[in-house]
Amino acid sequence: MAPAAASGGSSLPSGFSVFTVFPDLLFTLEFVFGGLVWILIASSLVPLPLIQGWVMFVSVFCFVATTTLLILYIIGAHGGEASWITLDAAYHCVAALFYLSASVLEALATILMHDGFTYKSYHENISAVVFSYVATLLYVVHAVFSLLRWKSS
Repeated sequence: MAPAAASGGSSLPSGFSVFTVFPDLLFTLEFVFGGLVWILIASSLVPLPLIQGWVMFVSVFCFVATTTLLILYIIGAHGGEASWITLDAAYHCVAALFYLSASVLEALATILMHDGFTYKSYHENISAVVFSYVATLLYVVHAVFSLLRWKSS
């Protein structure tokens, strides 16, 4: 297994050091907030299926991909190879862009549903917007630090 990366290191951590090394410790928060977005979108009314379908796709895709990467890092599947650093940076850049688009569209859907929907459904969508923007911020921060790690590798 590859040694754990220090905060400014250029290698990926293995084992449970994934939970102690920045930016990889953000996996856990991305997992939590992405799951909350998924749950809130799935439980709310869907007045605009095309818009909220994209939000649902993004939240499920990023949830599954983040979980897969986290498990692969924990078992040390990367073997310290530089190509995994590139994969990590590319994935987090794509995920950040996906979540940014999903957050903006979910905010639009929530604004458009202000009138004519129940109080509960409206507030579920507001919560989904907030958690979606938090997930976006987490993915952006992770992408920036992954790009810095990629540049130094």
